Amino acid sequence: MNEREILTEYVYQMVAALVQAGVENVVVSPGSRSTPLAYAFASTKQLHMYRQVDERSAAFFALGIAKATVKPVVLLCTSGTAAANYFPAIVEASYARVPLIVITADRPHELREVGAPQAINQPNLYGSHVKWSVDFPLADNAAPTLPFIERHIARAVAIATSAPFGPVHINVPFREPLLIDFRDELPETAFKQSRMAQLMPSKIAQQELSSILRASERGFVIIGELPLGTDLTIMWDFVRQLKWPVIVESLSNMRTSVPEDCLPYIITTYDAIMKSDEFKALVKPDTVLRFGAQPVSKFIMQFITNSQPTAYIVVDEDPMFRDASGVSTHFIHAELGEWLTNLDISDTALDAQYLAEWQDANDIALEYIEHYSEAAVDEGAMVSRLLRFIPNGSDIFVSSSMPVRDIDTFLMATPKDIRIIANRGTNGIDGVVSTAMGFSQGNNRETYLLIGDLAFLHDINGLIASRYQECNLTIIVMNNDGGGIFSYLPQSTVEAHYEDLFGTPTALEFNDIAQMYEMDYIRVEDISELSEKFTTVKTRSLRLLEIFTDREENVYAHRALWNRINAGLKAWQS
Repeated sequence: MNEREILTEYVYQMVAALVQAGVENVVVSPGSRSTPLAYAFASTKQLHMYRQVDERSAAFFALGIAKATVKPVVLLCTSGTAAANYFPAIVEASYARVPLIVITADRPHELREVGAPQAINQPNLYGSHVKWSVDFPLADNAAPTLPFIERHIARAVAIATSAPFGPVHINVPFREPLLIDFRDELPETAFKQSRMAQLMPSKIAQQELSSILRASERGFVIIGELPLGTDLTIMWDFVRQLKWPVIVESLSNMRTSVPEDCLPYIITTYDAIMKSDEFKALVKPDTVLRFGAQPVSKFIMQFITNSQPTAYIVVDEDPMFRDASGVSTHFIHAELGEWLTNLDISDTALDAQYLAEWQDANDIALEYIEHYSEAAVDEGAMVSRLLRFIPNGSDIFVSSSMPVRDIDTFLMATPKDIRIIANRGTNGIDGVVSTAMGFSQGNNRETYLLIGDLAFLHDINGLIASRYQECNLTIIVMNNDGGGIFSYLPQSTVEAHYEDLFGTPTALEFNDIAQMYEMDYIRVEDISELSEKFTTVKTRSLRLLEIFTDREENVYAHRALWNRINAGLKAWQS
């Protein structure tokens, strides 16, 4: 075979191995060195190829697709700094446990570290932020080459989709010439399938957990953001069986579609009621059981740290289990599965008064929050109203900083079917638009993005993806002209440098951005306009709703709400 034929065999064998391993979606950014693989992806009918010219945005776009589909997504870029631009999304995928197959095209070995253009040291570029990294051989006619790449791709996908999910990196060098012969059909693969094990706790671990839960008189459960693909019916069965107070974070998606018989156990106002010292003293636990990531609320984690429970049990699919509080006493290495419903916990020693105290406090806080949502006009009240207006069967992608905190405050337990998604692996505000755009592509439900003005500015390039494929998304920008989250932090007390370093106002509005990307644009300056304007018929696939709010008013209103809840709890306890 000549060089072109060898290269053709090589790239189509890679693609065939990816398809065989279950890959369906590929995000490609343009570049010369990645030409052979880009051609092969574009000509393969079994794959859905997306395009995004900005590699940083492309990686977050792929992250969003993977979150929506719960399947590995391939990323492809050329050599050099293009690969470095993937880094922020890879870090997020690592900590958020999202399966990405990152393929970076590279210069051949003889052009590495010799001053060749667009050549950087790419093997192991992402270090410990990927689960595995491999540097592929050049395309040649040697008998072991194709079996090697086929099985290494099978390994890569298996590693990315084994618990905990995460990104892997395949570095692929190509020599020029880079053109291939296009093919209509993929070659056969000798390697057929990887079957992954399910992580189940040992019988001893299950018995010990059951014993602790049965003996506990004062205990509660925390459910944070759960692993992708978690079967929530199993979690609801566990809640029914245990009958403990369950602190449910909004990102767990167990505040919505709540079965009626589980409602009495769901505690959603924990962030507010944890600001009451008297209430914390009343409900100090002896046992805490946590599933999923640590919650957004720092107050509940501080409560656990200060309480030093006799048993703080963390269930996690990663041996490097998450425990920033440093007070865990037990770790169970397991995926969340049917073993949970087989625990012997039908009759625990939980004090009925303990459950009632949580329920009463939750009801008191709910009443204040509901009154606030009706009477207030600040950003939090806007979010509360939006949660009512967003249709059943929809999903909300939420930015970090204030949006995710407002969702956590104002999303109450409801039978309404909406899901909340966010990038909380590293809690950054970068790449949020792109991730939401990608999520909407992999999602068969209407998708909304709730984001602040600075986070929106941070990733406006993400909108470029809409020029290459139709994107269906409603973007809701809370424009308070700066970094609203810092107004709640001690930095806000140092007035001399606060606005320059933290508030960082830009005085920018986004109607021109909407026009540039041919989006519907709706401007909201007062909460009284929200209902009518939000329900305006959408005429284009992309819509931008810009809501103008005031940072100082937001801080005052939020703190006033917390103070009223605190006063209500004091009156209840007196």
